[in-house]
Amino acid sequence: MSIYLDKNSKIIVQGMTGGMGSKHTTLMLEAGSNIVGGVNARKAGTSVELAGQELPVFGTVAEAMAETGADVSVVFVPPAFTKDACVEAIDAGIGLLVVITEGVPVQDTAEVWSYLQGKSTRMIGPNCPGIITPGESLAGITPHTIAGKGPVGLVSKSGTLTYQMMFELKDYGFSTAIGIGGDPIIGTTHIDALEAFEKDPETKAIVMIGEIGGDAEERAAAYIKEHVTKPVVGYVAGFTAPEGKTMGHAGAIVSGSSGTAQAKKEALEAAGVKVGKTPSETAALMREVLESL
Repeated sequence: MSIYLDKNSKIIVQGMTGGMGSKHTTLMLEAGSNIVGGVNARKAGTSVELAGQELPVFGTVAEAMAETGADVSVVFVPPAFTKDACVEAIDAGIGLLVVITEGVPVQDTAEVWSYLQGKSTRMIGPNCPGIITPGESLAGITPHTIAGKGPVGLVSKSGTLTYQMMFELKDYGFSTAIGIGGDPIIGTTHIDALEAFEKDPETKAIVMIGEIGGDAEERAAAYIKEHVTKPVVGYVAGFTAPEGKTMGHAGAIVSGSSGTAQAKKEALEAAGVKVGKTPSETAALMREVLESL
């Protein structure tokens, strides 16, 4: 089992013909993803050969879905066009929309988020590495060689920390790993992923990686306390960040004591989550949990 993505997922890539799109489509194909085509209005009717496969290019997401039965779209379009690409995919009724693009204006993401309400599409991102179900499918940019299949579910705000955690626990493996993105407004939250992992019979334990700023981790802690029965291990990036300064990710802004790594750590620990001070310590805590299961 997995969450949101599996070997039966049919993926299209919005922006497949661009530099980043073609590069990462090739890597997704090498990961075993079932990629059925791309979308570029200016190149509709052509095809592109990537990783030895001939992939058709469609004019619209709706056309691509009608022709291929696609149920996942990965967005590799420049920030200025990301909102339109998302709205097009949502209007077409795509099941899963994975938005990799970094630097999307927050107002655009807010408008897309609002547009999503009541629709059938689940959005992951923007500004994220996407989602991988090892050995089955990759929708995004996570290196597929760093970890195989296993009992750990991973949800993370940080792309690089997603990769590090997968590498550190590669001997155990993962059911699904999701990078939800570090922007202030995102589609899929820690809580969404925690709920899905709780329901997934193959996921035995969960790693949750957060970072300073906002209150997403505090809200996740409250959710874990009420609804999650599986062991959860956590890490909060930013213990050494100076207060009041905007750090790397746009969402990582600390004001007063709210949003600090320490406040998040305390909230998570109060919910029964073991929190590591470093990614490696967090991985070691997860090993202890897995060995005791």
